[in-house]
Amino acid sequence: MPVSRIASISHIDPWFLEKMKNIVETERRIAKRPLGKNILLEAKRSGFSDKQIAAIRRTTEDAIRVLRKRHGIVPSVRQIDTLAGEFPAKTNYLYVTYHGSENDIARSKRSIIVLGSGPYSIGSSVEFDWSCVQALMTLKRRKFETIMINSNPETVSTDYDMSDRLYFEELSLERVLDIADFEKPRGMVVSTGGQIPNQLALSLAKSGITLLGTKAHNIDRAENRHIFSKLLDKLGIDQPPWVELTSVARAVKTADTMGYPVLVRPSYVLSGSAMSIAGDTPALKRYLKKAADVSREHPVVISKFIENAREIEIDGVAQKGALVIYAISEHVENAGTHSGDATVVLPPQKTYLETVRRAKEITKMVLRELAITGPFNIQFLAKDNHLQVIECNVRASRSFPFVSKVTGYNFIDIATRAMLGEEHIGVKSPQFSYSRIKGADPVSRVEMASTGEVACFGDSFTEALLKSMLAAGFRLPRKHILVSLGKEENKVKLLPALQLLHEMKFALVATEQTAEYLRTNGIPCEHVYKISTEKEPNVLNLIERAAVDLIINIPTRSHGSENTDGYVIRRKAIDMNIPLITNRQLAEAFIHALYEQRGNGLKAKEYREYMSS
Repeated sequence: MPVSRIASISHIDPWFLEKMKNIVETERRIAKRPLGKNILLEAKRSGFSDKQIAAIRRTTEDAIRVLRKRHGIVPSVRQIDTLAGEFPAKTNYLYVTYHGSENDIARSKRSIIVLGSGPYSIGSSVEFDWSCVQALMTLKRRKFETIMINSNPETVSTDYDMSDRLYFEELSLERVLDIADFEKPRGMVVSTGGQIPNQLALSLAKSGITLLGTKAHNIDRAENRHIFSKLLDKLGIDQPPWVELTSVARAVKTADTMGYPVLVRPSYVLSGSAMSIAGDTPALKRYLKKAADVSREHPVVISKFIENAREIEIDGVAQKGALVIYAISEHVENAGTHSGDATVVLPPQKTYLETVRRAKEITKMVLRELAITGPFNIQFLAKDNHLQVIECNVRASRSFPFVSKVTGYNFIDIATRAMLGEEHIGVKSPQFSYSRIKGADPVSRVEMASTGEVACFGDSFTEALLKSMLAAGFRLPRKHILVSLGKEENKVKLLPALQLLHEMKFALVATEQTAEYLRTNGIPCEHVYKISTEKEPNVLNLIERAAVDLIINIPTRSHGSENTDGYVIRRKAIDMNIPLITNRQLAEAFIHALYEQRGNGLKAKEYREYMSS
């Protein structure tokens, strides 16, 4: 149909229709001609994305990107002319274009890119921009060049003085990679701009981009409903029952079995958009009809809606899977109101202390499993003191500005420092005076026995632990370690750590049952007899000759008799001034610290250095 005919029908000015016609004709040429340099350059200058070209040619976006770069077709970086051409403009406002022949600026030297939240819309507003701005400020204080990518002029993150460079560009994989190819950043922050940059994490990582914080595959494990559900099952954490379905008939049958009301939503949506609560079969059918075809390509998820349940959230920061800081808040409205619309109170007013304790416990399990570093948000359903996990977002949430203001701790500043690896850890180790207390059994019990303590800092838990133990008078083993473990549970749980000792070339000596267990599991060791057997080689003679550098003796019971072999071993270790560990968890932590820190050397830094970082 000619432009004149369309103009007469639509009353759209022919000038605009001619531009649309150009796009349509370019698309026809892309489809029919060989995809050489000229047609690719024409397509890019006409505004076609790699993804659109891939769809026309029935190939992948990555394949088009590789082909385009092979032909040397890459965009130029230009400064936005803020002076309308009257004078030469020097500005940090940048854009990329295929209509340029060279770059306006040189690439940055020590930069980190922060991805913004994109245009404001219902469901995405200023909360995420606050997080981006805080990240930029922390990075700037750490002397990094900051680069912001965002396409929203209404944000603070796009103000001229917020970043060293602002790319006013769309948050698509292609555009972000184009900018990263030019700038060669040290890393990229995807966890402060909400769901839009978070969804790019896996693709960016596959393209070789270094993401600061949680690894991309762990972000995907949290975002992918199937994988996250299996993760919760593995950890023994409860969740509302749900099923993904591909037909209306099966959806109706499942809802009947599950019991109304049910929550229904498209399977590709993790947060609140396009959700609906169906109270009966007619309501469910109405939603499914409204949501378009239900099919293998467009499945729906039906989950049991828990009535009269309350929703609580934990916003926090983790580093290498360990909880650094958290805030727990509760919704005033019952579950069924999206977290972005809910009235939220901090600290919680109606949540039982046991529920808070359990929520924190679950959070620690999830953080450890996903090895989260940086910001996170976990949402729970709470009813009758029973908790179920709704979802985990490995990014800043809408609540981060709120919890930061209420608690007085800037959660994003802490998260950014955690992602940069700058957090320090302190460990306190007790000091004992068993050598001065004749006959005392050096085993930790309910009653306090220490006479002092030493605290030390480190850049990691393992460094801080070794420092504090050394400061409390402990000596690191050189070669020979005696192992004597009571109870089968202690042997089983310490086995992986003991394998690390063997890997580090320590010579293990073990009492009878422990030696048999180690050898059965492939760990060579020297066998020594118990004191009570009076056979040689005897463990008592070994200790009296100071032939071992460390004794790990885990008693069967915390209250032992003075007549047991274990007591004699422990007491003799104290009298001979041989380092002794009598707690399984401490033994495990110490061995892992020894393994992780071998060859590193423990850094001597002033207290002020840790505080200023």
